[in-house]
Amino acid sequence: QVQVVESGGGLVQAGGSLRLSCTTSGLTFDDYYVGWFRQAPGKERDGVSCISWNGISTWYADSVKGRFTISRDNAKKTLYLQMNSLKPEDTAMYYCAAGHGFYGGNWASPTWVNHWGQGTQVTVSS
Repeated sequence: QVQVVESGGGLVQAGGSLRLSCTTSGLTFDDYYVGWFRQAPGKERDGVSCISWNGISTWYADSVKGRFTISRDNAKKTLYLQMNSLKPEDTAMYYCAAGHGFYGGNWASPTWVNHWGQGTQVTVSS
């Protein structure tokens, strides 16, 4: 059974930092593209960042470029998201996602995702 579990969310002041982690089991982690999506109340779930199976290629939403860094440790089957200079507009539920790739499609669309975590809440106060 595939399990995807996020951790590291919380409440932080604007300008602060958080590091999200996503641990997985039941799948061959290094066969998967993995990424982070977020969803605020009343809004769609959108891509934040994505990383290829070997860690060589990364993608970021324009709104987080230069502030967030995605990384993965295939030996630990774990995905990370370092979030710096957080803003109130970053407030959302953050979801870890795993899939076999988007094959030239839109990485920020959730259509390529096969497995989701339950989410971890990030709240940034002003």
